[in-house]
Amino acid sequence: MSNSHTSLAEFTTFGINAQAKNIITATSPDALAEAWRGAVERQEPVLILGDGSNVLFLEDFIGTILLNRIKGISVADDEHSWRLHVGAGENWHELVSYSLEQGMSGLENLALIPGCAGSAPIQNIGAYGIEFQKVCEYVDVLNLRTNESFRLTADECQFGYRESVFKHSYRDGYAIVAVGLRLEKQWHPVLNYGDLAKLSPETVTPKQVFDSVCHMRMTKLPDPKKTGNAGSFFKNPVVSAAVAAQIKSEFPEAPMYPQASGEMKLAAGWLIDRCELKGFQVGGAAVHQHQALVLINLDCATSGDVVELARAVRNRVAQKFGVWLEPEVRFISAVGEVNAVEVLL
Repeated sequence: MSNSHTSLAEFTTFGINAQAKNIITATSPDALAEAWRGAVERQEPVLILGDGSNVLFLEDFIGTILLNRIKGISVADDEHSWRLHVGAGENWHELVSYSLEQGMSGLENLALIPGCAGSAPIQNIGAYGIEFQKVCEYVDVLNLRTNESFRLTADECQFGYRESVFKHSYRDGYAIVAVGLRLEKQWHPVLNYGDLAKLSPETVTPKQVFDSVCHMRMTKLPDPKKTGNAGSFFKNPVVSAAVAAQIKSEFPEAPMYPQASGEMKLAAGWLIDRCELKGFQVGGAAVHQHQALVLINLDCATSGDVVELARAVRNRVAQKFGVWLEPEVRFISAVGEVNAVEVLL
């Protein structure tokens, strides 16, 4: 299915009115590869989108947008675990809900994360103490040039914090068509973050964790259907122990999370909040009143408004804490993805 000169507002959660020359919906790997090769033959830029929940279009896109809508969920199990094979176009939160309805636990901490299943490995999505890599068994990838699929193990995906091989060697000319998840039947609740810490590890159920995560996200984060946003705009910065100690000496209450590397992860939302930026506005874009990590399309914002706002936030945090935030949101130019940090310099 193809549309000509279509607005991208309805295909992105920021709701900013950029245009694309062409939008094609693909429901199979063959259709995806065929559409991609067609765009390449026309010498047009081409970009694959899931639910558009983690992108900011800086301007009109002069080529073809491919919407990956490959669906399907199949389940197998053995004595110890459930194994799910999930089409890349499946909605992530609906997958989490489905798994719980089927009595399969392990995804509940990742409830209400916007986007498609195929986008989850790219960002190595995570929330409330769980990252995608913990439940990933494999990722099926399509070589768009040859129309051949291959499978990467979780180790081969080179997962890191909001990081994976799909941002590097498999970024261009490849598409994720399915993910394989392994959920252990011996359930161990992860209750380290937020309101989850109030729950009892001895009696808590997966459904209670799911409900608590949904409540936290709905009360703290704006609904993109009502207020355009791309969720957490910046990554939580990881800094050296020395930098962390310096910040701790000046701000003893600063939340910090030790990393296996010996470094320390800081809470970007807390840093922005301490700069008193909640509600700060540039044009039609603003820092959310209740969650400083979220930049919102408050009033017909342009992409320029969002960029200017992000730049102001980044500079203010650097002035106060000596820490430079990096966007988690992907910045898309007229011809494809660009380095978000360089845009904000």
